[in-house]
Amino acid sequence: MEAAPTETPPAEQDASEATDRAPALPPLRIGIGYDVHRLVPDRPLILGGVRIPHTQGLAGHSDADVLVHAIIDALLGAAALPDIGRQFPADDPQYAGANSLQLLDNVLKLLTERQWRIVNVDSTVLAQGPKLASFIPAMQAAIARTLGIEAMNIGIKATTTEGLDAIGAGRGIAAHAVALLMHDPSLQDCACIPPR
Repeated sequence: MEAAPTETPPAEQDASEATDRAPALPPLRIGIGYDVHRLVPDRPLILGGVRIPHTQGLAGHSDADVLVHAIIDALLGAAALPDIGRQFPADDPQYAGANSLQLLDNVLKLLTERQWRIVNVDSTVLAQGPKLASFIPAMQAAIARTLGIEAMNIGIKATTTEGLDAIGAGRGIAAHAVALLMHDPSLQDCACIPPR
């Protein structure tokens, strides 16, 4: 005599169906970032973690590194995390004069905790001056070292705005960035700062 088939309890059925309906995490995610700061006297000019000789520097609560800030927002955006202003608020004294590469390192920890691996970053700095081409390899090296990836995976270009707008008038510097993340379950959990 055959045993009667057992029925799955409704609670287990519901849980199973919910799991089946849960959207799969896409393996690749893209994020974009943008930042702009005014140029002012009596401030060092820091771009990509590198000090650039110039008569002015960028105004800001931290070191005002627009390139690193744009990259941070691109990475956070790709992971659907709160933006740089919410992660590191400008009214928080602990970030006064902060080294932006340290902030980038904190973002890397957030990504690693969520099993996101950085594939590559591409960026463009908009500045009428100073000329930045000779500093780009050092910027790539500093950012790559912080993110634990090869410098060949960090794209940095520099351009002017042909004298147009406030940047073209030499009143500020801006940066755009794009980042590609890959979901990697092999990444180990780490001790991270919680997202704000």
